[in-house]
Amino acid sequence: MGKIVLVTGAARQLGGRFVRRIQRDPGVDRVIAVDAVAPGHELGDADFVLADIRQSAIARVLAERSVDTVVHLDVSAKASGAGGRTTVKETNVIGTMQLLGACQKSPSVQRLVVKSSTNVYGSAPRDPAVFTETTTPKSLPSGGFAKDAVEVEGYVRGFARRRPDVAVCVLRFANILGPEPDSPLADYLGLPVLPTVLGYDPRLQFVHEDDVVDVLEIAAREPRRGTLNSGTFNIAGDGVLLLSQCARRLGRPTVPLLLPAVTWVGSALRTVGMTDFSPEQIRLLTHGRVVSTVQMRETLGFRPRFSTAETFAEFVRSRGPGLLPPELVGRAVGRLAGTEPAAGPAATTHPTHGAR
Repeated sequence: MGKIVLVTGAARQLGGRFVRRIQRDPGVDRVIAVDAVAPGHELGDADFVLADIRQSAIARVLAERSVDTVVHLDVSAKASGAGGRTTVKETNVIGTMQLLGACQKSPSVQRLVVKSSTNVYGSAPRDPAVFTETTTPKSLPSGGFAKDAVEVEGYVRGFARRRPDVAVCVLRFANILGPEPDSPLADYLGLPVLPTVLGYDPRLQFVHEDDVVDVLEIAAREPRRGTLNSGTFNIAGDGVLLLSQCARRLGRPTVPLLLPAVTWVGSALRTVGMTDFSPEQIRLLTHGRVVSTVQMRETLGFRPRFSTAETFAEFVRSRGPGLLPPELVGRAVGRLAGTEPAAGPAATTHPTHGAR
């Protein structure tokens, strides 16, 4: 008998993609897609269950369907339906507690995969150049999604101690981008003008949506020979980009501001609903964050198809040209430097016989 996989957060774009992907696995018999809201996309042949993981009814779903693999994707920085930050926090933290409690009581559960984030490391001025999975943050996140992720991982570690027979895999994703991103950072990068912190140019890492689905599939299966898919792994594309490089590639002008002014702008943008420019995101855009992916490659055996730069290029293509398209800026700089001829009749070099 094949696996019976339960996926939370199926109404989200990423959850829907994974539900459709895991159905193609020949070792999977059934997929149970769970969310508190109805999805706006197809889920293939998956059984959709309208259930809120914050409620104890999720335990009945696991028991009745004899689920052996749980993939918990309903941990996010943005609400999937109506509701604000309070709803998101309750789903992330309370929902995870209820789900883990249900998994602990279910004798059929054999594997648990949890979507986490590199936000657990925070962003501080004294941070190391590169975080490994065992690095202790200099300053723990004090609020927002980053704090949610820290609490979620704490509950997952407790579950792993109580159920050592269950294989537990925690995937700490860097900023997820691609053609259809759904994150506060993607909303920020979509602004026509990017407010930045004066005097700082942070290093950023990205992971492509396709790579996210690929690594989730690896984590949900039995480990391949020579690999181990139990434990905690940083997931990111190769390389880094500076925020200034991101802005240039997007064609977005930047407005450097003093940190208090950026905080005020962030509050204003949240108020009008343009983007969730939270304090944790401001810290990221001040100090940046880079993580090591050695364990992802050597232990998990996963190699992303997209580097950080390639992931960002996909995102740029999906957004269209900004106010300062790189090609236009490049031509203008070339003309100013005298390396490119000016356009128009003045630059014509054809002979003008008979001209007076």
